[in-house]
Amino acid sequence: MANKAEISINELLMIANQVIQDHQDYVDGMRATSVIEKDGVLIFKGEYFLDDDGLPTAKTTAVFNMFKFLAHKLSPEFTLNTLLV
Repeated sequence: MANKAEISINELLMIANQVIQDHQDYVDGMRATSVIEKDGVLIFKGEYFLDDDGLPTAKTTAVFNMFKFLAHKLSPEFTLNTLLV
């Protein structure tokens, strides 16, 4: 953890959403709305674009893959500091 920068949840979400928008697989409306850290891995959550019956759509896979990408990209760089605003 010593080589990771401590960051607030709000700051990390701003960075993550910029990464999402700049990514070639961006889908309109895709954004991270929350993040937690478990065992050093950042876990991003947001809208999964489920259908009216709560089933996955084509966009669901894209969102899942994007959140997985964010975890791989940002977890080595950052750790959450919940005391930071």
